[in-house]
Parts: sequence; C-alpha cells; structure tokens
Amino acid sequence: MIEPIPAIDLIGGHVVRLTQGDYDTRREYASDPVAVAREFEAMGFRRLHVVDLDGAKQGRVVNLDVLRSITRATRLAVDFGGGIKTDEELRAVLAGGARWATIGSVAVKEPALMERWIGEFGAEQLILGADVKDGEIRVSGWLEGSGLKLTDFLRYYVDKGVRHVLCTDISRDGMLGGANVELYSGLLRQFPECRLYASGGVGSIDDIEELDEAGVGFVVFGKAIYEGRIDPRLVARKYLNDGTC
Repeated sequence: MIEPIPAIDLIGGHVVRLTQGDYDTRREYASDPVAVAREFEAMGFRRLHVVDLDGAKQGRVVNLDVLRSITRATRLAVDFGGGIKTDEELRAVLAGGARWATIGSVAVKEPALMERWIGEFGAEQLILGADVKDGEIRVSGWLEGSGLKLTDFLRYYVDKGVRHVLCTDISRDGMLGGANVELYSGLLRQFPECRLYASGGVGSIDDIEELDEAGVGFVVFGKAIYEGRIDPRLVARKYLNDGTC
C-alpha cells in the first residue's frame, strides 16, 4: 500500500507553495512550520517531506533551524532537501534530525561527490531527487536544465546502489490536475528495485488511489492540502491507520 507524505516547502521560514517551480507564483499558507508539522503528526502521518526553497535557489542550506525545530518538536521521520552542496551541509542536515537527505543538483553536477556520499553516508540515508520536465532533469530549484535524460540519470545511480528516488514532474507540480501515473508506472517497470516517491499534480484522494493501484510506494503532496482539495485526516485514516504501510 502506498504511504502518503505531506510536504512543507519553506521560504523565509514560512510554509509556501509554488506552481511549476516558479518562485514568482509563491503563495504563503502558514508562518509556523512547526505547528503545521505537529498537526500532520496528530493526524497520524509518520513522515514529512521538507523542502528548503531558499536553499535550492541560493545553492546552500538556509532553513536548517526550521528542520531542527520540527525534528525536536515531533517524532516524524523527515526527509529534507534543497541546497545541500557540501559535506558539512549534509552532515548538518542529518545531525539536525533528518532521516534522509534529498540530493538533486549535486547528483547532476558533481557525480563524483554524490558517489562519495553514497559510500560514506550510505544509500539508505540519501534520496535521489529527480526533478523532470519533458524528460529532462532540471536543477537549482528547477531553474536550470541539465541536458540529462531522466532514465539515463536514474540508471547511473541505481547502478551505484541508490534505491530511494523522488521523482517530481515539474509540469504537474502545483497544478492539482492529477499525477503523471504513466511516468511512474514506466519507471517502476524499468527500475523495479527502486523505492519510488511520486510528486507533482496530486489534487484529490482519487489521484493517490490511482498511484497506489499502479504500485507506487510513496506519494508526496502538499498544495492539495493547503488549498482544501484533500482532507489529510481522511488520507491518513485510509492509508496509515491499518498498519500495512
């Protein structure tokens, strides 16, 4: 059964959402991300996806204090990404309570560094961030193209031992029009060894059900919650309270 993971995206320490990765579309939903995280925990969620949008844009971790506050205040298993570029930042994120660090731009631009991190920190602590638009991997907060095909990118790192893959369809992100089930189904067929996280486009519980039926293990969703399109309590009750995830 699929495990739903609510998302908190951060700019200036506040909870925001973008549309298709465009920073000019920023909309703020809450000024206290710790309170939001506590609400998700009280609903029954076990995991939380946290994105440092400031960090992704600036190329350095910015909202580390927010991560620390969330992990101190809750028992949620947090994956944290956005701007992790150095050994010191990766260590700080993991020491700050993150169970997993999501790595995107470094995996694209500095594969030797990513491979060293896999060896030093272990593939189980790293999630490969595969942000894709029209089949191409994009980086730096989705602001730059890479020239890399998604499948080539994944094959390279799966062969290096990576198993956790967060794939975001940028064209669907924030649009609430449904996830790209065809994309994820194809990836599962090609990379059956991966623990695939689907992200982008979820606008209803039906979308989560469709991903579940396709065999996707995890779904990250946020805007549908903040816009009132999905009742997260119902999602948690359906997918998390029976102990099967």
